[in-house]
Amino acid sequence: MNPLKNPGKFLVLVRSDSPDAQGLAEFVANFLSDLGHEVRVEVHGDVKPDVGNPARHASYVDDCALVISMGGDGTMLRAVELATISEVPVLGVNLGHLGYLAHIEPDALEESLKRFIAGDYQVESRMTLSVSVAQDGASYQELFQAALNEAVIERSLAGHTIGFEVSISGTPFSSFAADGIIIATATGSTGYNMSARGPILSPDLEAIVVTPISPHMLFDRSLVLSHGQDVEISMTGSRSGELVVDGIHLARLVPGSRLRCRPGKLPAKLVVFDDPNFHLILKNKFQLKDR
Repeated sequence: MNPLKNPGKFLVLVRSDSPDAQGLAEFVANFLSDLGHEVRVEVHGDVKPDVGNPARHASYVDDCALVISMGGDGTMLRAVELATISEVPVLGVNLGHLGYLAHIEPDALEESLKRFIAGDYQVESRMTLSVSVAQDGASYQELFQAALNEAVIERSLAGHTIGFEVSISGTPFSSFAADGIIIATATGSTGYNMSARGPILSPDLEAIVVTPISPHMLFDRSLVLSHGQDVEISMTGSRSGELVVDGIHLARLVPGSRLRCRPGKLPAKLVVFDDPNFHLILKNKFQLKDR
């Protein structure tokens, strides 16, 4: 038990198009303020994405005890992006649909805040991805320091495949013609990777999943890589692709561009209570029945 020292500092990140989230954020701000804590509320659409400047978010989260996400998984990803750079934990309140990342339901929020203040909680560490790009023959530039879910290269033009070569830890693996490719963490395996029929991994694994999107070739399997390995994608052919990281468009990758994904230096820290069972959550989301 490590009770919070008063006064604590909290950041609440709110889904912009959700009246429920905004109302709940007002309740949280009043509840915590009445206890003597400092609370700042931000709409997640007003927070711009990280483009390689780790110090940029310091004003949001410096000295914060907790970042609270009010929304679905998209809001949670923005909260993690803000918090991870300053090694601040995140509490996710699920106001979306699937809610793989945000585990707390609104009716349990007040009790969860009381437990956090009392120090009655655990912190799950989740592996993140460092995403770097090399364009026009230049060296790699890190565009995203701590992606929680995935980096995706998508085709720029509908109806056309893109070409790319995949290398693993510096060793060439294979060439692909496909609609794109997903490089996901274990946490992100239940996102786009799962929709593309990639494997579902327990989120506490330190692993990278590489899943081609509708490849035009016989080999169409995902690869699961260990924590010590990284992935490099080199764009080939004549068509460009779009780089999207955790739902944010970051760059157009022209032929000759290279993308490198490796384990991030900083893990995401998620606040949980009572050891949540990922496989039970998965079962409930899909309404799977016992035989």
